[in-house]
Amino acid sequence: MGRTVTATLEARGLTAGYGGVPMITDINLHVERGEVVCLLGANGAGKTTALRALTGELSAMSGQVLWNGTVTKAPLHRRAQAGLGLIPEERSVIKSLSVAQNLRLGRAAPESTYAIMPELRALQHRRGGLLSGGEQQMLAVGRAIANKPQVLLADELSLGLAPKVVVRLLHELRMAAERDNVGVMYVEQRVRQALAYADRGYVISRGKIVMEGTAEELRGRLEEIEESYLSGIAE
Repeated sequence: MGRTVTATLEARGLTAGYGGVPMITDINLHVERGEVVCLLGANGAGKTTALRALTGELSAMSGQVLWNGTVTKAPLHRRAQAGLGLIPEERSVIKSLSVAQNLRLGRAAPESTYAIMPELRALQHRRGGLLSGGEQQMLAVGRAIANKPQVLLADELSLGLAPKVVVRLLHELRMAAERDNVGVMYVEQRVRQALAYADRGYVISRGKIVMEGTAEELRGRLEEIEESYLSGIAE
């Protein structure tokens, strides 16, 4: 039997790329509110391209992106206004502004963000450029969750961060799904940590979805995923 729930964000047969060259081909995936989905793959597999196509930052060559069951070709800022949140790989922290100023500029209530990431309260007057990489990512994640999106996409949260910080961030995304009914999709290379906090997952390789299933099902195929699709880089 097929799904009966309308996904909040869905890709159907989505192909996208750069300069007329497709980087992802015939992608089918979805995320519903209240669930956490991970998109796993090695560097260059097409994870970030898939996210950019879902957000409207990158136009589809073919296929469709649907928002609440309706096909959309809206640009990124329109999808953001409709309830799509994005944490890009570069974190989007303005280094010359304080933590509190970054929050206000990002339309997030500082107190709501500090409730999610209490560590930021003591740093509220510190400039973004003086934060550690982990603190910058906490700011980006806390700000995104505080804005209460319908769906939140996160690109490579773990990049350059200590495992303890990654666990902290993934936990908050899990709580956002459970507490605020946010649909979460994050792209990751660290397959074991990613699956520990996800409900479902997809594995992408060479621009195509090669495996999907519940987190439990994918954990049962860890060796295959790591050896065949992640080149031993998963943690």
